[in-house]
Amino acid sequence: MKVTRVGPDEIFHHNLTPKWAFLPTSGAGAATDGGRFNRPGVEALYLSRSTQTALDEYKQGASITPPATLAAYKITLAEVADLSQGFDPVVWDGAWKQWDCAWRKIARIDKKVPPSWKLADLVITVGLRGILFPSLRHAGGTNLVIFPPNLVDDDHVAVHDPDQRLPHDQSWS
Repeated sequence: MKVTRVGPDEIFHHNLTPKWAFLPTSGAGAATDGGRFNRPGVEALYLSRSTQTALDEYKQGASITPPATLAAYKITLAEVADLSQGFDPVVWDGAWKQWDCAWRKIARIDKKVPPSWKLADLVITVGLRGILFPSLRHAGGTNLVIFPPNLVDDDHVAVHDPDQRLPHDQSWS
């Protein structure tokens, strides 16, 4: 497994849904239904290196974009699994070949555990902060999933909101 550092203060982006905009660094939204690298109940914050990748990831192939607030983040993480160049059998165990599986179908229709969830379990268990991986929605784009419970003192995940425009609770949604 290739492990790398992110940052210091590298800029990433995320489109916040109105329901979860008051908790921009929590990963609680992804925990409700799960995601590519997190099963339901596991907090995961999904970010993108570019605004276009963030938009394409948020749309998930929809023809019209649902409401969202584009937010920028400053990220410093000591150790993440770096799959950003895709699967390479020289660097990665064979299990990682299936990182880009059809996780929704496997979890929701087949009622099985997607291989990508098992990979995330491994990353979480060894204490890495997240996974850098290629976007499947935006060619050439890179995403980062962060597992907030694994963050330690030297890690930094901050939403850029200098004017305090993000909501502080769900009362407005």
